[in-house]
Amino acid sequence: MTELLEKPTQPGNGECCESGACNPCVWDHYYAELQKWRIQQSEIKAKEQGQE
Repeated sequence: MTELLEKPTQPGNGECCESGACNPCVWDHYYAELQKWRIQQSEIKAKEQGQE
């Protein structure tokens, strides 16, 4: 069984330095984790709809 991912939380005010020099930026990490979570949620929903 795959571990359920928690929905990531957005970086808070001041967590991004706004310099554009960080690689990866906290926002890059957030969006990557959010994409993984959304994919997993879509897969769960598809499985649930298939079982009805």
